[in-house]
Amino acid sequence: MKTGWQTRSLGEVCPVTNRKPKPFAGVRNYFSTGAVGPEGEISKPETVDFENRPSRAGCMPEVGDIGFARMKGTKKVILIDEGLCGSLFSTGFCFIEPSHQVLPRFAFYFITSDEFQDAKDSAAGDGIMGGIKNSDAESIAIPVPPLADQQRIVGVLDEAFAGLATAQAHAAQNLENARALFESHLQAVFTQRGPGWVEKTLGDVCDFLNGFAFTSGDAVPESQTQLVRMGNLYGNRLDLDRSPVFYPDDFAAEYSRYVLAEGDIIMSLTGTTGKEDYGFAVRIPDCGHILLMNQRIMKFDAIRQDIIDDGYLLHYLRSRCFLDVLYPTANGTRQANLSSVTMKTLPLPLPFLSEQKRVVTQLDALSAETQRLESLYRQKQAALEELKKSLLHQAFAGEL
Repeated sequence: MKTGWQTRSLGEVCPVTNRKPKPFAGVRNYFSTGAVGPEGEISKPETVDFENRPSRAGCMPEVGDIGFARMKGTKKVILIDEGLCGSLFSTGFCFIEPSHQVLPRFAFYFITSDEFQDAKDSAAGDGIMGGIKNSDAESIAIPVPPLADQQRIVGVLDEAFAGLATAQAHAAQNLENARALFESHLQAVFTQRGPGWVEKTLGDVCDFLNGFAFTSGDAVPESQTQLVRMGNLYGNRLDLDRSPVFYPDDFAAEYSRYVLAEGDIIMSLTGTTGKEDYGFAVRIPDCGHILLMNQRIMKFDAIRQDIIDDGYLLHYLRSRCFLDVLYPTANGTRQANLSSVTMKTLPLPLPFLSEQKRVVTQLDALSAETQRLESLYRQKQAALEELKKSLLHQAFAGEL
């Protein structure tokens, strides 16, 4: 520990506060834990009146208070400023009140650090009724430098984090520009049709095979036969590492009709009404093990290669030109369900096969560039997050 610094318990210098809302007229903003990000970001709050507020809207912190999510493994941190004063917050937050010995922004940065978050998680209980208790939160150690050092550290972190935020915003904008260019070109392909284009239906160029309702009780801890579920299809990507489920290897022979092969095109059929979290189309890669198609996933089967290029079909299924026709066909009040029977009737614009192949070559090149930028963006985001963690560690170890 650096000379002049002390190690105190959080309760000694930033005790937990329990400010409850008092009766008020009109409406106030209410922030659930879901409306707060890991570093103070906030999304649009709910508006509530006193009589009809949610039962969890039980905190009304004051300026300078700092809140963090009680739940284990949940990083949500907020520093209350003038703009947030008077708002209601969920009881899923624990709020602390920095004393005269600790600057609020210094405490805020400490709460966002891995040192605090790891200590919180170690003390928090598991499950929906878990979360750290006030007494356990107050027992977590916090380094307390002199106020002048705190002010200097806050200044360094503010400047560094502002620069990192700018770098992240530039990377995100570059990625958005690439995506917009690809989407614009994709839309133009299917709307600005030239001579020789004809309009058919999806049912004219392929068959449709719905997945099978495999029983969860037959699942095994591990095998070479994995079930492809809707959760594995998201954002037109296949993520087989997302909650993988396996079945006995002899299922491949027993349910051979539902075995997916490299190059197959599949689509998720169920999602949330009012959202576009379904209708994702992916092409099956060579993954080195057997894949079974679960229910509410559909395969575009027996594609007529003599009249349509499967790459052209895949790009069309991902285009706004198709999706704007697809989503209105979904049925369901809360759960949106697509029908393969209805999908057969949806329009499909087709140029000559040679033109399709030319279009696919162009779109594949643009898609590859967009994916390259996405990969660079993810790498840069990861590097910036690691830099943030390193800066916070140095700050509270007295090395900054």
